[in-house]
Amino acid sequence: MFFLRIMRMAIKGLQTNLLRSLLATLGVIIGVGAVVAAVSILEGSQRDILEQFESLGADQVIVVNGQRQHGGRAVSVNSLLPEDADAIRREHEKIITATVPQFQGAGQIKYFQKNTGAAVLGTTEDYDEVNSYLVAQGRFITREDVRGNAMVTVLGYGVAEKLFGSLPAVGKNVKINGKSFSVIGVMEERGTLGFIEVDNQVIVPLTTAMDRLFGARYLTMLVVRASGTDKVPETIDAVRQTLRAEHRLKPGEEEDFQIFTQEMIKQQFGQFAAIFAVVFYSIAGISMVVGGIGIMNIMTVSVTERTREIGVRIAVGARRFDILRQFLIEAAIISFLGGGLGVACGWAMANLLSSVTQVLEIYTPPMAIVVALLMAIAVGIVSGIYPAIRAARLDPVEALRYE
Repeated sequence: MFFLRIMRMAIKGLQTNLLRSLLATLGVIIGVGAVVAAVSILEGSQRDILEQFESLGADQVIVVNGQRQHGGRAVSVNSLLPEDADAIRREHEKIITATVPQFQGAGQIKYFQKNTGAAVLGTTEDYDEVNSYLVAQGRFITREDVRGNAMVTVLGYGVAEKLFGSLPAVGKNVKINGKSFSVIGVMEERGTLGFIEVDNQVIVPLTTAMDRLFGARYLTMLVVRASGTDKVPETIDAVRQTLRAEHRLKPGEEEDFQIFTQEMIKQQFGQFAAIFAVVFYSIAGISMVVGGIGIMNIMTVSVTERTREIGVRIAVGARRFDILRQFLIEAAIISFLGGGLGVACGWAMANLLSSVTQVLEIYTPPMAIVVALLMAIAVGIVSGIYPAIRAARLDPVEALRYE
């Protein structure tokens, strides 16, 4: 009961100077809001990116063109050839179930008066199965299409919607960069596959893309699927061995290709995320310190203004511990109020950024809210210790004389 009475007195003291109390919470609001917004953006983005990584498949090994140092800077080196995919598959059939060479370019897709820009993917017949990316209408490209440089295409869901709407697309002819292609299929709606927005791409046979559309010699990347996730390390060694031999690299010579797996990419992303987290939380921590200084200043002024009140309370029997506890409770209430408003502001800011950018994904873990509130209360209590001790040590006689 006595504690509740002190609590009521603390709340009454804050209500007496409501505006000043609210101003004292401003720093805490900014600090907690920054923490909640940063956590929401980081967690949401990390979950979204990790989901994209996982869509690649844990049994996939991704090979891209490498880099070499030239004049003190890294220079891209084109090295991957379609023949590399054949060699890898031929030499390691026991541990590798598929190799999917890919070439990516940009194209303008036109159907009569309608046209749209889209990514053009040249690949082989295993692409859809390896990525579990299914055809919704018609069929996918075949080995015969690849061998015959066939002028056929499979449209991504978004491209088909833009060009044909609700009308059937299979059997129609479209132009890709001015050349006529027969539409043989439309893919399911998928969104993204890895970092590629597959709904906004068109798929053509690899040979057609490289020879007839873009006149290219080198692949963009090569995807190798191992026979199981436990075979991935062995597959990496096999791919490296074959490519070094195919590219005639001498022992000790720098490789002209790079190899990645889902796990490697996730680890690299985790390192980048940790760096961003340190930066965001450091800024938020500075805001919390500033908020704590604000609470200390306000509480110190409050002690000075209420010196006579404190003297009267001590004179009628209040213990110094009761005075100390009252001012600590006031500081805790201020910080808790600021923390609650900060959580709301941080969540609202994160949602606003997500809506405006249409790119950021947000997720606010419940534990982050609890930790932010506990941090706010801790900052308030620590900041209120000095004013509370000062109030408790006042000489009642001198306090009663204070004007």
